[in-house]
Order: sequence, then C-alpha cells, then structure tokens
Amino acid sequence: MGQVTWWRGGVIYQVYPRSLMDSNGDGVGDLQGIIAKLDYIASLNVDAIWISPFFKSPMKDFGYDISDYLEIDPLFGTMADFEQLIEQAHLRNIKVVIDQVLSHTSDQHAWFEQSRQSRDNDKADWYVWADPKDDGSAPNNWLAIFGGCAWEWEPRRQQYYLHNFLKSQPDLNFHCPQVRQAVLNNVEFWLKKGVDGFRLDAITFCYHDEQLRDNPAKPKDKRQGRGFSEDNPYAYQYHYYNNTRPQTVGFIEELRALINRYPGAVTLGEVSSEDSLATMAEYTQGDDRLHMAYSFELLTDDFSAAYIRQTVEELEASIGDGWPCWAIGNHDVQRVASRWGKAQANPTMIKMLNAMLFSLRGSVCSYQGEELGLTEASIEFSQLQDPFGIAFWPMFKGRDGCRTPMPWVKNDPHAGFSDVAPWLPVAPEHKNCAVDVQDVDSHSILNSYRHFLAWRKQQPLLVQGDISFVDADTNVLAFIRTLDSQRMLVLFNFSGEQCRFDLGKLTLDEAVQGHGLESGYIASDDTSAVILPGFASFYGKLN
Repeated sequence: MGQVTWWRGGVIYQVYPRSLMDSNGDGVGDLQGIIAKLDYIASLNVDAIWISPFFKSPMKDFGYDISDYLEIDPLFGTMADFEQLIEQAHLRNIKVVIDQVLSHTSDQHAWFEQSRQSRDNDKADWYVWADPKDDGSAPNNWLAIFGGCAWEWEPRRQQYYLHNFLKSQPDLNFHCPQVRQAVLNNVEFWLKKGVDGFRLDAITFCYHDEQLRDNPAKPKDKRQGRGFSEDNPYAYQYHYYNNTRPQTVGFIEELRALINRYPGAVTLGEVSSEDSLATMAEYTQGDDRLHMAYSFELLTDDFSAAYIRQTVEELEASIGDGWPCWAIGNHDVQRVASRWGKAQANPTMIKMLNAMLFSLRGSVCSYQGEELGLTEASIEFSQLQDPFGIAFWPMFKGRDGCRTPMPWVKNDPHAGFSDVAPWLPVAPEHKNCAVDVQDVDSHSILNSYRHFLAWRKQQPLLVQGDISFVDADTNVLAFIRTLDSQRMLVLFNFSGEQCRFDLGKLTLDEAVQGHGLESGYIASDDTSAVILPGFASFYGKLN
C-alpha cells in the first residue's frame, strides 16, 4: 500500500491509554507506557494505532471532556512524550491516529468559562445557549445520552446550555464560523506534530437544529440501543434535531480540505444516528468528505450470519465510492468475547471472529485485548468509575468492564500492568490470558491474531477486493472477495456444530492455506461441498 492510501484495508489497533501500561507507578496507563509496548504492537502486524484521548481534562468522562485541546494531561505525560511516541511508532512503520472530540468540550475549557459569563462577551455564542420557556423549563424535550435532560441552567446568563452527554460536556455551536475555525486550528496543530489521522468522536453531534424543535417520540418496538441501552430514555426519541443535521456535511468538507494539505493523513468518523449505515455512506462519499467511517452496527448484541450479512450488504448498497471501517469491539461496549461468545466462547470461536472482521471489505478497528480474547470483566458497583454505568446501574453496568488493564505477566502483581493498585482492577480470569502466557503458546489466540494478519498482508483480495454474499446454511457466513479477475470464497461457521456448504454453481480451484485457523475442507465424498467443523473458517480460490 502507498503511504497516502495506507488506510484502505488497514488494521487500526485501538489503544485505551489508561489501561495499556502504567510506566510511572500511579495506577494509570500513560504515553510512556504506550512507547514501552510499541514493539508488542508492531508484533501484531497492525498498520496503525488509534489512541483514545490524552488531552488535558478533568476526566469526568475519562478524557472525552477536554479542557485544552493543545495540552497533554499530566496524568498521561508531556508533549515531549507524545513527540517521542510519534517518532518511535513511525520507526516501526506504525501510523498514529488520535481522537478528536469536536462536538463538545469540558465545562472547564477556557472557551466555556468565558461564554457562560454573559450574553455579550467575545465567546457568548460559541456554545448552544437558549432561553427557558415561559414556565422556566428547558427549551425543548432533548435528552442526554448519559441520562436526563440535555439542558443545564446557567444563572449568570439566565439561559440553558446544551449537553448531549454529561452536563460537564457543553456542546459547541458549530453554526458559529469562529467556532469552526478554532476547531480546525486545533486539528492542524496535531497535523503539524506529525499525526497520521484522526478518529472523530461523536461527529454526528456537531450541529443542532437552530429552531430547537422537539424530537418526536419513538414507538416502543423501535427503541434499539446503539451505544446506549434500550431502557435509557434516550431510546424513546427519534434524534432528528439534536444531531445528524444536514450542515454537518459542510463542516466535514471544510475539515477534509484542511486534511488534504497533509498527504497521507486520514479521517475516521464515529457515526451514531437514526440510520447509521446511510449516514456512513453520506459522510464518506466522494473524495472531499471523510476517508472512512464506522458505526455501532456491529457493536451490538445481535450476532448471526444473517445479521452481519444484512448490515454489510445494506452499507455496500449505499456507500458508492465511500469506504467503510468495521469494528466488533471498542471502549464503549461489552467485550466481543462475552457479547457474542456468551457461554460458547472458546479460543477457536474468538480466532474465527477476529478473522471474520479482518476479512470484510474495508478497514478495521481492533480494540486492545481482542488479540488476547479478553472477556468482559465483572466490576462491582463500588469499583465503578464510568459515570454512564453509575447513572444506569444495575440494568446497564457501564463501560468499565471492557476498560480494565491489559494483562502482561500472569504472575506479576496486577498482571504486570502497574506496581500499584490500578484505576480499575485486573480481572482475575484475565491473568490466564496474559501476554507472557500466550507468547509461548503457538496455538494461542494472540499468535493466531499475529499469524493471520501477517498472512492477510499477502492476500490483496482481502485487503482491497470487493465483496458479495452467497446464500448458505443459517450458521454460515459466506461471501466472495473479488479483485480484477481473481475471486476468493470465504466461509465462517458461527456455530460449534459441523456445517456443510454446497458450492452449487461455484467452481473451487483450490483451498488457500496458511491462515492458521481451524479450517474447513473439501468433502472427500463430494467435491462440490465444503465441510466446516465448529467455528471453522475456509478460504478458497474460485475459477
């Protein structure tokens, strides 16, 4: 892949810095901890890292509430540490993508501190302010994802401000040209530092409806959670007016024009909307919008061959020349080994799920710990750090279960993550999955992950090819990757039972070997069928 198009089909490893490695003994992971683990990350054969926020923050939402976009929070280190991280990653041919939280700031950001003082200061309209209704109540019915009304009263202005998340995360007013320019200036600061791209958090939330129209109610049978649970009142509305407004596309084009001045830099948007697949397509079409986008559509509890086929086909039908990015886990959802594996989770299944993700058309985000097969950690209420989980306990236990520290050394205190008690406990069951245990086991999930990604780099069809699905048994996901005149059949058995795939009119040339997975095989008694043992995969060249 060229330096400018490295991201097309690239595998991006998500680093949650609080939980990767603690280098200074304060119980929290940091930038030097990431640097210390770059050789390990390089050994995974990924193309890039995406680092969750490390900017100055009061940490009410663990870095997604930024008080200074241009400063490193001392918890994570210094600007010199970040510059060293960029240099060391690039020496290992690892690109560095960083989070940008553009839609809102912390209430401790200097912009908001000024804006809240009066209605006539230089930054008075930099945030979303609105007068109360005649009875003193909030301007409309908008709700915050993290619970309750999306409006908070400010006595100095005698107005409400909008917050789509925590009340300490006020929303910026992107209808204000000065805000857009200030945001672009912040982005360019990091481009000049040498970053290779940005993961754009909550990009659909930049704009709000200037008329502040009420969101309509959503029928009970339509209340699906995408990044929030269905018992959250947020699921009771269609969010037509507080996010995914048409003006967002214009800002994305302004952002892309800036990015284009730095060849090779890439934008990855996080999309959450009423129709996330359609929004992904809209935000990535052409060459003047986002390079790629991902949504929560494969971060749900839904797990079946039919669901994955439907999701990918729906996006493929609308995305045109846009480019998808797929993820089955991240720092916001239950770990995939528990969410999809449930009682069936075993190493063969987890290896297959990773391979399935890496075999779809598009780029990939893979969350730290997925290469170890980590399950969701059980966190007691008294140990919870996540404000989302604290607000909705016990029906929704928050996001801490997927954010626990990485286990590096089984028998070290805190599994080698830190010398002191970490910010979240290491799950006891994770110690058996520690890197030092899996490193020496040639059949481990970790070594399967490494091996498969090395093999994938030698398969242009999997990195760049088109995709089309084939009908199969209920438990089998079947598709064909096509590049120029070459075609590859790809099969995954989502069940623990043996399945049979009939080739029908397809003519198999030969099985493609070397991927290292539990493999299907051509039936000995019938060469027009492929036998798939439980959780097996199959790759084959087609005539």
